[in-house]
Amino acid sequence: MDFTELTAYLDAIPTLGVPGCDMAIYQDHKQLYRHSAGFRDAEKTQPVKPDDTYWLFSCTKLFTTCAAMQLIERGKINLDDPVSDYLPAYQNMTVKDGDAVRPAKRVMTIRHLMSMQSGLNYNLEAPSIKAVLKETNRQATTRQIVDALAKEPLEFDPGDDFLYSLSHDVLAAVIEVVSGKKFSEYLQENIFAPLGLDTLSFALTPELRKRQAVQVMHHEDNSFTPMDPNDNWFCFTPNYESGGAGLIGDVKNLITFLDAVACNGTSADGKKIVSPEMIQLWSANQLGPKARASFDAWNRKGYSYGLGVRTRVDNSLGGRGQQGEFGWDGAACSWAMIDPVNHLSAFFAMHVRSFGYAYDVIHPTLRDLLYKGL
Repeated sequence: MDFTELTAYLDAIPTLGVPGCDMAIYQDHKQLYRHSAGFRDAEKTQPVKPDDTYWLFSCTKLFTTCAAMQLIERGKINLDDPVSDYLPAYQNMTVKDGDAVRPAKRVMTIRHLMSMQSGLNYNLEAPSIKAVLKETNRQATTRQIVDALAKEPLEFDPGDDFLYSLSHDVLAAVIEVVSGKKFSEYLQENIFAPLGLDTLSFALTPELRKRQAVQVMHHEDNSFTPMDPNDNWFCFTPNYESGGAGLIGDVKNLITFLDAVACNGTSADGKKIVSPEMIQLWSANQLGPKARASFDAWNRKGYSYGLGVRTRVDNSLGGRGQQGEFGWDGAACSWAMIDPVNHLSAFFAMHVRSFGYAYDVIHPTLRDLLYKGL
């Protein structure tokens, strides 16, 4: 085992202009590797710390879809249940049809939400959202915003295509209805507490703010400028818990979660959060040819999309790896990997927005060097 090349690559990332980064690799509940590079502050005077916090953005989706898999395993929901069984506002959806709208040809299901085939989009400025924010003086809850979103026409009939969207925010509202708890309370009781995850939060508390690595914006001229620490435009109000992008966390908490999933859904001390059968279903390809073509535009070579995760379906494309490896990434360039075959997991943290190079180059390179090092 030799991660020399991986270390050299991580050390080179700050030379791109990125303040800093951090990466951990676990196998069978043991840390194989941990290395950070660069700085945690905009002035580049403080080295990255192991307990630095980051907005996870879409890595939140891993927790949301894990929660849904738990509820499926417990028989509380089924993949092909209509969303309207839990959220009545989604009963009579409409679909864009040129300059007009028409009734949807089929009902939206839990599977459609999880696999990003619902027909929803990622328009954070949708009229329905703006209206409910105004009506509630920007205090709307998760359920209020998700119910309002149902007024928007879909981009296509549910199941017809793949489109990355607010689907997992809607899924969080379903979880609230099924569990009878706030989304954060469900996660705390069923994932965070059993695994000892003590940092993850939907609120940037003073303590988490103190530990936060600087978030920067990448610009077209390849410059990087610091952002407001509170800047997560997916968090509409203080009462809104975004299942798609709302969590804050640190590397230790993330790798602990990923390690448990990679090891048959069970933690180092024997706490089971999800079964191997559910993990297999979670990561199973959900896309037909048309939807797969839309997903392929994301340039995730060798991957398709499962129930809220990229999933490795072709080892002949995209470099090194393991068939069945799955995970996701986030808007500030974090990257999560779960390899259930080898009980292997990895998490990479960075805090840079609008930096496409990370997804196209850095993340696949990290994966390649990880497997090469093994």
